[in-house]
Amino acid sequence: MLIKVKHRGTKKYVKLEEAIFSEFISAVRQKFLIPEKTVLKVTDEQSIEVDEDVFPELAAVKEVCFVIYTDDDILPAESSKDTAASSSLTDYVTLTPCDFAAVQQDSEWPYSPNLTDTLSISTSSSLSSDMSDTGCEKIIPVIDGAHARNTVEQILTSKSAGVTVLKEYEETGSLKDSTRRLMVNVIVAHMREKEGRAVSKATKEFHALGIVSLFPSLKDPYSKKGYEHFYDIESNKGFLEWRVKTVQRQSKTTFTSHSRVELNGGPTLSRPFGSIDVQQTGDECMEAVSLLRHTTDRDLVYQKMKETFHYRQKMLHDPEQSADILQMFPRFLDTKGLILQDFLLMFGMETASKFLEKWNMSFKDKIIREAKVLKETALLKKHLISALNEESDTADEPEWDSDMASLIVLLHLLTPQPAGRKRPKKISVGEAIDHLVKFHKSCHSLEDHLMSTEGNTQPYLLATGTSKAQVSSLYIVLDRNLIPCQSCTSLGAFDELFKSHFVFSVKYDDALSSLYTFLQTTLYNIDIGTTEETPKVRELRAKLLNKQ
Repeated sequence: MLIKVKHRGTKKYVKLEEAIFSEFISAVRQKFLIPEKTVLKVTDEQSIEVDEDVFPELAAVKEVCFVIYTDDDILPAESSKDTAASSSLTDYVTLTPCDFAAVQQDSEWPYSPNLTDTLSISTSSSLSSDMSDTGCEKIIPVIDGAHARNTVEQILTSKSAGVTVLKEYEETGSLKDSTRRLMVNVIVAHMREKEGRAVSKATKEFHALGIVSLFPSLKDPYSKKGYEHFYDIESNKGFLEWRVKTVQRQSKTTFTSHSRVELNGGPTLSRPFGSIDVQQTGDECMEAVSLLRHTTDRDLVYQKMKETFHYRQKMLHDPEQSADILQMFPRFLDTKGLILQDFLLMFGMETASKFLEKWNMSFKDKIIREAKVLKETALLKKHLISALNEESDTADEPEWDSDMASLIVLLHLLTPQPAGRKRPKKISVGEAIDHLVKFHKSCHSLEDHLMSTEGNTQPYLLATGTSKAQVSSLYIVLDRNLIPCQSCTSLGAFDELFKSHFVFSVKYDDALSSLYTFLQTTLYNIDIGTTEETPKVRELRAKLLNKQ
């Protein structure tokens, strides 16, 4: 079947076997040479957006011509920071003489000011111009941070619940989770009141900017715009979107025609590595691998493991060989420090040392303070007491030392995510802790523990000793194999556990994904901007980095 398509004034036919939306998008990219990662929007000639569910019916109508837009066509080119920084910028849309009503209908921007037939003159850096389908030039202003801030403030001050939000922020400089949810509910209710059931993406982004402009401590300094945890227009996720979907639960979720930005950062990403001294290849590499199976000389093991690093990385990212990595390199099982060496070769000394440098100095106390405002449970209370090194008022068995307890407190803040259709059932924080660290009394055989544990490709810590507070040895358990930790402290051992995911190219445990992702981007600063993060991760980072 032949389908008429228009892009930037050029009309062409696209040939499809069937009216399948995803195949149509691919054919359009190929026909107009549009890059794969470019975000697309599909409308008809009346500027009505076309989604996947209605595409087959419209494609069958010969008179229909689909119009393709990219972000460069329909979104402003400059960032909102430029607009917010200049108080002299106008709030007018400047047009050549043409039908204002038609353009107003075509615009997605929320709360557009009234259009007049007077041409306004503005700084060129604040405006983006383009040609509409009718041949009229339209110049669209970027989102005005001050305008967005004032809008959100007006919404909140008009509701008693909103006043509660403003008062808490004024008194504490931040918002509790429950208050943040209250604020989101008020704002989403207002958006739906103005726009109806289908709230536009531009409106959600406008209000997300307004939130972090009004409440600066909620801004995430590590994300591109700072407000993606409230709404990310590229992935169509965030607290605002979650609330919109909640109130639309009984409606069918519409398909978005925007292609998603590829977020593949994390431990399983295949990475290019710079030049590393003396990397063995060919027969010499095989000889080094063979030698590693038989020698136990520590210095020689470190040298040969370094010389076979590239070969080991290629093997880890080969699905047919990756499962045999510990058989090919058995020195991981009896030589301490090899995980640390491989991670150092991957990322360098600066990244490798960040967690141990930052945790106690910049994050531990803030995380404990943040957890104190959570709804108290017996388990959380026990972990907070241990994290603060306080005396327990019960005769229970001693809990973990302060460092390990503080990491578990972080798990209370970043709880396991709700189960989806393709995910296993949601587990509790108590169950998730067993995915992070387990205790084994030193008087019992380690083999007994391994035999009683199902094979698990996600690594966890095994601590042995007389009690959780008195640990003598620490191991990383990976697929029923014990890898001894070089560090004898719980914090150092956890650092090795985190790094083992990257060294062995193993994905995070589903129950701990938010915790590990937070540490990866916020403390280790690995793959910032290319790793998928939940709004909860971004929100916590914003709170902690803006907390004094």
